[in-house]
Amino acid sequence: MKKQIATNAAPGAIGPYSQAISVGDFLFISGQIPVNPADGTVPEGIKAQTSQSIANIKAILAEAGMSMDNVIKTTVFLADMSLFADMNEVYAENFSSPFPARSAVAVKELPKQVLVEIETIAAK
Repeated sequence: MKKQIATNAAPGAIGPYSQAISVGDFLFISGQIPVNPADGTVPEGIKAQTSQSIANIKAILAEAGMSMDNVIKTTVFLADMSLFADMNEVYAENFSSPFPARSAVAVKELPKQVLVEIETIAAK
């Protein structure tokens, strides 16, 4: 049975979707853009935006009783592939080996014209 996971420590869903859904041992986290949940601001630059997106993911994981060590797969959406190296630097600081599987793609546009969005799957 699926269970909705939600926390005020990450931006709320702005549509017909959930921050995350737990099914059995798996947690599926919707794409997190770099919106600060406290004041709705978006930091400037890919490094700061990657950090904020990951902070949002960490908050949702914590609400589900998990941590970054539980992450098994991410999908990173970038506004431009030229941002990859700087995103990857911040990303690497937040994960440890064995690293989760990952896809990274450039897309035409992201919500609120942010530079990055990160979707996550975790398992207990």
